[in-house]
Order: sequence, then structure tokens, then C-alpha cells
Amino acid sequence: MRIGVIGGGAWGTALAQVAVRDREPATLWAREPEVVESINATHVNALFLPGVPLSPSVVATGDIDALAGCDAILVVAPAQHVRAILGARDFGATPLVLCAKGIEAGTRMLVGEVARAVQPAAPIAVLSGPTFAHEVAAGQPTAVTLACADPALGAALAERIASPAFRPYASDDVTGAEIGGAVKNVLAIGCGVVEGAGLGQNARAALIARGFAEMVRFGLARGARAETLAGLSGLGDLVLTCSSTSSRNFSLGVGLGKGRPAAALLADRRTVAEGAFTAPVLRQAAEEAGIDMPVCAAVCALLDGTPVNDVIGALLARPLKEERD
Repeated sequence: MRIGVIGGGAWGTALAQVAVRDREPATLWAREPEVVESINATHVNALFLPGVPLSPSVVATGDIDALAGCDAILVVAPAQHVRAILGARDFGATPLVLCAKGIEAGTRMLVGEVARAVQPAAPIAVLSGPTFAHEVAAGQPTAVTLACADPALGAALAERIASPAFRPYASDDVTGAEIGGAVKNVLAIGCGVVEGAGLGQNARAALIARGFAEMVRFGLARGARAETLAGLSGLGDLVLTCSSTSSRNFSLGVGLGKGRPAAALLADRRTVAEGAFTAPVLRQAAEEAGIDMPVCAAVCALLDGTPVNDVIGALLARPLKEERD
């Protein structure tokens, strides 16, 4: 099974490395010419994954038509760009494994829903979980959820990308895998704010727990299963990204917690903090569905420029309730 990868960032590059390890070559499409040149000339993605040697079997290209002969394609473009990129050509019945985490602004569609709209003939799978790209590319132990409505296709994809250090767990709950990844990005910003504002470890643990309750409420309302949200693509990913400055969303939150404006923080970044785009979409979707998500709403307020102390004060002043609510 020949694997193609759409997206030449750190995560796309790491997945291309996984896909070729002791197996067939992988074709990596990147929109940045310097990424294509760097990977093909030096076997390093100097722009997004510096210092990590890549297999010579990772072949980069700037021509998306070069993916035409692939048996499966890992879609690792940012969530807000998936529609445009997948709409650039017809991939027919080639399976698309979605690796972006987010909700499309404007339509409030999950990435899988976007992919089905623009590539209706393509089988869809979702790969999600606690994954820092530099650790995956370096061959450090990693476990992920690989969700696919077709169990046979899911098993074939899992077998193809599995390695001794990269372990996919099968699921047929595509919606759950997507929602976990999207919501945790927003919550990671909140945990970064706790760190940046010096609010302590108690506050961080409370935010993770109450944020996870929000993830479950939203997920169940959209048809996800609770056990998926409690697994690698939900709770597992949440714990990772709420605990390390290696997380782009957590780092954004740290800056917000220190009082820096969101616009300045986002302008400084070469890579995308998906949670900043997902937060307002998630808040609107939750409000329309009558789902209580105060932590996510607080992150939106911070991104909109509300002072940290005001947001924290409002959260702590909410009426007391039972923990199950």
C-alpha cells in the first residue's frame, strides 16, 4: 500500500517518516517550495522539523497530482484549509485518513464532514491521539486512535502504518475521534493561560477535568461514544497538550496568560494553533445546541481580548452545581 501525505509541516513530515519505515516510499506534498527542496536534497525538513533526519524514501513534491497513484492519503493540512486542498483535484475512491484536528469556521463542520462533501467517493478514516511530531519522527513510543466506519479498511490502514514504536488502536467511532481532537485544542489554550498567569497546578488539574466534562457533553450530543472520548483521541490527547509547551495551543495560552494580545501571538507563528480558530466555532455550536461549555467560552473571551483576571473571576463566580453537570 503506497502512502501519500498532504501537508509538509512537522506532523505531516513525521507521518511520512512513519509510513516509509522498513516499507514502501511515501510521497509528501508540501505547498512551501523550500520544504520540498530541503527534504529532497538533505532528507531534513529544515523549516518545520529541523534536526530530525528523514528516510531517503520520503519524497517531497509541490505537485498534488503526484499523489494520484497512492493507495491511501494522509491529510495533514490545517483544518481551515482542508476544503480548498481536497477540492483541488478528484481523489476518486482513494481512502483519505484525516489527521487535522478542528472544526471549519463558517460551516461548523468537522473535518470529516468537509472531506465527505468535497470527496464523496473517498472512504474516510481519522487518525488522532496524543502525538508530538518530533517524538513520532524520532521513533519514540506513540499510540493513536485510527477510526474508520469500515472495519476491514481500518484494519488494513492500521497494519500499514503500525511499527514497533507507533501503535494504532482501531475504532469505528469517527465522530468521537474527531471531536476529541478538536475540543482538546481549545482546552489546551485554557491550560496554557493557567500556566502563563501563574495560577498553579490545582487550577490546571481542575481545568483539565472540567474541560473533559465539556468535551464529553459536546461529543455525546453530536453522536460520539463516551469510551472514545475517554481514550487516546480524547482524554489522552487532552492530557498531553494541556501539559507541555511543545503544544502550539498550550504555548498560545501561555502568552495570553501573560497578557499578550491574541493577534500579536498568532502573527508571530509559522505554525497553526488550531484551537484559536476552533474556539469561536465551538462556542457558537454549543450555544445553538444548548450545551454548557464555560471553559471553552472563557477561552473565546481571552482570544477576544478580555483581561485574564476578569475571565478567571467570572468562571469562579459561576453558581455552584453538582459535579455530574
